[in-house]
Amino acid sequence: MRFTFMCKKDMVPIAGPHGRGKIAIVGAGPAGLAASGYLVCQGYEVDVYDKLPLPGGLMSFAIPSFRISINSIIEGVEDLRDNFSVKFILNTKVFKRDTVRRDEGDEFTKNTVDLRELLNNYDAILIATGTWKSRKMNIPGEDSKGVYTALEYLFLLKSYELGYLNHEPPKANKVIVVGGGLSAIDAAEVMIHRGADEVYLVYRRTINEAPAGSFEINRLRRLGVKWMELAAPKRIIADATGNVKEVELIKMKLGEPDESGRPRPIPIEGSEFTIEADMVIEAVGEIATSPFPDQEYLGIKQDRRGRIIVNDELRTGNEKVFAAGDVVSGPSKVGRAIFLGLNAARNIHLYLTTKRISKGGT
Repeated sequence: MRFTFMCKKDMVPIAGPHGRGKIAIVGAGPAGLAASGYLVCQGYEVDVYDKLPLPGGLMSFAIPSFRISINSIIEGVEDLRDNFSVKFILNTKVFKRDTVRRDEGDEFTKNTVDLRELLNNYDAILIATGTWKSRKMNIPGEDSKGVYTALEYLFLLKSYELGYLNHEPPKANKVIVVGGGLSAIDAAEVMIHRGADEVYLVYRRTINEAPAGSFEINRLRRLGVKWMELAAPKRIIADATGNVKEVELIKMKLGEPDESGRPRPIPIEGSEFTIEADMVIEAVGEIATSPFPDQEYLGIKQDRRGRIIVNDELRTGNEKVFAAGDVVSGPSKVGRAIFLGLNAARNIHLYLTTKRISKGGT
């Protein structure tokens, strides 16, 4: 995976600072890596901050290896570091000082840097911190042993496979995965690969509305995953030791479109039923995780979903700060994050070469 594909064919890699300007990129996921590749190709000195011990973001620590090869990510990172002098400052979380927010992956954080410090030391900043917080179903029994979010479980598994954790996450025989997006698909397929006897993929709408699409869902069905649509968990039932025993679900019907434009799922009264399970994986979405918990900080604003607000140039309300990737769009595919990272990098280059100031995100 080459992130310096925007470099001219005859460009000779430069060791050491490039001298055109210094840029900080916060987040070493697909958006941040794509942006760093573009900017070093334009001659900038680039420092990339990330809380994890290895660059790649969700590509390295949440997306299964059967989708994206970790070796290809490492090769791209080594190219940036060794041939173009991109500096990776790892195990370092950029976050507003004296505030706390627990996100996935924070256990690897050894240092914290305030965004204000970066503003004082760089010509421009790109925030590409992704979506590292899981949504919950908020149903009774959710705190039972054996209940995970998809991000939580996949993160533990990838961290173990990469050698950063000593203990692998538990396996299970009967698994219920809740959701219809790619995270749900990945979690269900991982559990099949890990030897589960039964894996249910439960979704409150139909296959036609599932974000992952019918191709991915039907592919899983051929692998043995049991697709269950128009159903939603109502409560998780634990045994005497607190471990998941079964899940009570309720059948749904589709109503008028909701704010997403899809038919609203409506519970059918009296249609409850139960399925035995010893693990439940919630894949009902992730939340954008900006480097500050407030609605506004340093002129940078976020919406009610935690997404950083930007203008058409991907500039925030602070003229030196841009944002890209899932922290702007919400959960998306890797290709979309790379696209936004490249666009942000182009606009940073334009800003630094012309000092053109337009109205940022409001």
